[in-house]
Amino acid sequence: MTSDRSSNGSQSRTWLNKLSQMIGSEPQDKAQLIELLKDARQRELLGTDALSMIEGVLQVSDLRVGDIMVPRAEMVALKRDDPLEKILQIAVKSAHSRFPVTGDDKGEVVGILLAKDLLSFCIESGRRVFNIRDLLRSAVFVPESKRLDVLLKEFRASRNHMAIVVDEYGSAAGLVTIEDVLEQIVGEIDDEHDYDEGSGIFRRGDNAFSAKARTAIDDFNEHFGCNFPDDEFDTIGGLIVHELGHLPKRGESVELGPFRFTVMRADSRRVHMLNIEYLNPHDGLALTSGAADEH
Repeated sequence: MTSDRSSNGSQSRTWLNKLSQMIGSEPQDKAQLIELLKDARQRELLGTDALSMIEGVLQVSDLRVGDIMVPRAEMVALKRDDPLEKILQIAVKSAHSRFPVTGDDKGEVVGILLAKDLLSFCIESGRRVFNIRDLLRSAVFVPESKRLDVLLKEFRASRNHMAIVVDEYGSAAGLVTIEDVLEQIVGEIDDEHDYDEGSGIFRRGDNAFSAKARTAIDDFNEHFGCNFPDDEFDTIGGLIVHELGHLPKRGESVELGPFRFTVMRADSRRVHMLNIEYLNPHDGLALTSGAADEH
């Protein structure tokens, strides 16, 4: 029995110690650790998917809520005084399971409504009087600066799936879900919270945008009124990788046309999210004015 315990103890070294011993080096910082993992992948000691997820885990501790949140302008929210018919229409059309409920303006989130709580109101017979205030659940508020690994831990402990992101003035700046955090680790998850094809571009300010790297170049051109070629690449991420000449890491940037593209999230296989800024801030303001005129 003692021998078995001794044997098990000798085999209980961490995967990192084992890996570094097999490869013959020991990482001194995160960058060296990633290189060590890539070396392990080349030696077929680690699978591609496993490497991608480990890189995602390492990146999560560097990212903040503000880096991945859905901006307020893109939130599918309900108004506290909306009639039941309008709320049901929005719920059915969006197919989301949770909705922020706002008060007098979109920056004032008064609670969260779960779509399943509306089911009883879809039955005509015996329908009770609808009062959204009776169905509201407390919203969780987090600052834009909160680290994603801390948020994920809080999500798991509280069993919440959504948090409202607030700015320095306490006004809602956007929202983040547990799925958004997990996507940083496992990659894109196609389900109810994903946006329709071609709508993966989000405004973050007068001169700041973010876009999913898989956004079609045609959709990007239509949104910004530009003419990037789409004969060689289908997505804006593919175009950026081509311009850089290599698969970029988070934080790398390139100037292309009127924009500066900065990689917000990437792994060993592909780019996931881009930050976009106009080189001339007035161009961003002009786009805002144009969008306002259209509405």
